[in-house]
Amino acid sequence: MRIYREKDYEAMSRRAAAVIAGEIIHNPACVLGLATGSTPEGAYRYLVDWYKQGFINFRHVLSVNLDEYVGLSPDHDQSYRYFMQSNLFDHVDIVPENTRVPDGLTADTDAECARYDAYILSLGYASLQLLGIGRNGHIGFNEPGDCFVKQTHVVDLTESTIDANARFFPTWDDVPKQAISMGMGAIMGAKKILLCASGEEKADAIYNSVCGPITPGCPGSILQLHPNVVLVADEAALSKLIAAGVKV
Repeated sequence: MRIYREKDYEAMSRRAAAVIAGEIIHNPACVLGLATGSTPEGAYRYLVDWYKQGFINFRHVLSVNLDEYVGLSPDHDQSYRYFMQSNLFDHVDIVPENTRVPDGLTADTDAECARYDAYILSLGYASLQLLGIGRNGHIGFNEPGDCFVKQTHVVDLTESTIDANARFFPTWDDVPKQAISMGMGAIMGAKKILLCASGEEKADAIYNSVCGPITPGCPGSILQLHPNVVLVADEAALSKLIAAGVKV
């Protein structure tokens, strides 16, 4: 695992964007596995800026997203499709048909999960998979549990996740209770993984993912088994690694 230690969120975002941009420049037809949430927002902002300045383009890029809420339409302002459109896709020249996000409105979630896995496999998996990490070590919506789930699957969201999302919805009852999430098979199939983290609240998850036992109790720990992981994090998120004497 290669670790980049950055001063703060802004520096972390710029470094992460540089890794993604480098992948696009090296392979203009690359497959980007993309993530949502507050962690990658800054990186997407840099990528949009660099596109507008003519440094990169997305004309031949394909993308697959990690997850989507069950029950939300693509134009719902809390859906992950909406997030991707608002933060990246609408501002660059990526071909709309080349972007994939799980269908949260599907009438048959099992069929959608199987279709999504088949599509990712048809691409040969992601050239680069971008990941954030939750405080409990979750990646995508792969929450701590008794086993690693290989396939794309439907996840019952934990109460803590639902509570954390409640501020984005009119009432608690409006918060999605399930999500479709890429499984560990597709994540680990990526040729390169870019893991990003910011803030002291992520320090335990980063430490456990890098130095702890490989266990589904900390889903991020499975990344220890991948041969090409780049961790980009700010000093706060790396604080427990630094305290443990890990060279970062």
